[in-house]
Amino acid sequence: MRVIIVGAGQVGSTIAANLDANHEVVVIDIDDDRVENLMYSYDVLAIEGNGAALPTLREADVERADMVIASTDDDETNIVACAAAKTVSDAFTVARVRGTTHLDTWQEAGGAFGVDFMVSTDLLAAETVARVIGLPAARDVDTFADGSVLMAEFSLPPESPLVDRTVAEADRFDEVTIAAVIREHEVIIPKGETTFAAGDDLVAIGSPEGIRAFAGELTPDQQGEGKDVVVVGGSEVALQTAVILEDRGLHPRLIERDPERARELAERLPHTTVLSSDATDREFLTREHIGDADVVVAALDSDEKTLLASLLADRIGVDRTIALVETAQYASLFEAVGVDAAINPRDATAEEIIRFSREGSTENVAIIDDDRAEVLEIEVDTESVLAGRPIRESAADLPESVTIGAITRDGRYIIPRGDTEVEVGDHVVLFAETRSIDAVAARV
Repeated sequence: MRVIIVGAGQVGSTIAANLDANHEVVVIDIDDDRVENLMYSYDVLAIEGNGAALPTLREADVERADMVIASTDDDETNIVACAAAKTVSDAFTVARVRGTTHLDTWQEAGGAFGVDFMVSTDLLAAETVARVIGLPAARDVDTFADGSVLMAEFSLPPESPLVDRTVAEADRFDEVTIAAVIREHEVIIPKGETTFAAGDDLVAIGSPEGIRAFAGELTPDQQGEGKDVVVVGGSEVALQTAVILEDRGLHPRLIERDPERARELAERLPHTTVLSSDATDREFLTREHIGDADVVVAALDSDEKTLLASLLADRIGVDRTIALVETAQYASLFEAVGVDAAINPRDATAEEIIRFSREGSTENVAIIDDDRAEVLEIEVDTESVLAGRPIRESAADLPESVTIGAITRDGRYIIPRGDTEVEVGDHVVLFAETRSIDAVAARV
């Protein structure tokens, strides 16, 4: 498949890295440094130029393209790039937009602007935040198989009862598979004798009920979904987060410093208490009992302010802090200094677009630990090495770094065991290191 990516920022580069091995990838960007870096980093053709201009698209041979992905940081540029591509090709077009204004128009019009698929960075980030809020102790949560399977990442705190216990000792949940243990950037495919250590990151795959029960075992002091949620900041992603929480029947509080923006948000959020104040004013936070909140979500206009608000919330006693981090490299730093979960909106966008970019039977994808691993949902067809065979037998034909975490059949959850026979049409959710993805895709 020939794929043209317009924009070589974090989203575009992540997509290029995921597609370059099996596809003919062309990346267009106006920044010559980005273009040069891509040429040396990946097996792609990189072109310096304006990807919304037809001459540049023609230089990229857009007439032969199967897919055009517009992922710059400018919404209008992305829409125009897709429209321009449609005038001279039959390529499937994907446009990334930041907010939801263009997305709402596109959806209401049944598809418009020459865009076949549109994805909103802010909306996806808000959905990710809402999933994390709904699962105690989780750093990231993704849904698979129409919501019947969850993948969750957990950081194991020193006080957890699982520390120094083996996987076999902790394996009390039939509908949960510990797919991987990430320890100091080493990916470990756990065996029964693998011992958990404080600070480990665990990747668990299972039914929603099983994952919730496992989360309770992992951190007994954090029980139940966060009900009292405070959103700090009045950005679009903060607004979308509050909207989702209202739809769940919650009544969040939102703090916005600008009185005019606070008034606008109050009009749009009928079930949210909007407070106009500085979220770093400790006296205000104490007066409004912010320290009693279950969760504080910080989504301010700079990573520095977001980190400050998150750490202050933690200091005054908030149970969990979630930060929206614009700079991807900062996410691990935020978590290292005490933020419970750091979410990068561009990562969520890259995952969604990669899902549409994958050929074959891949239904969904989640990127793990800065693209060192992935969780994939595969619909099994007759060509798959899994079809008609017990998992124990087909495992010999898969890389060692692959763990089958869950199976659904006709909407029913099936516990994957060595003697479980996989059938054509099953949805299999599996974990694989990125270096093994190509081999997995070719076999399943």
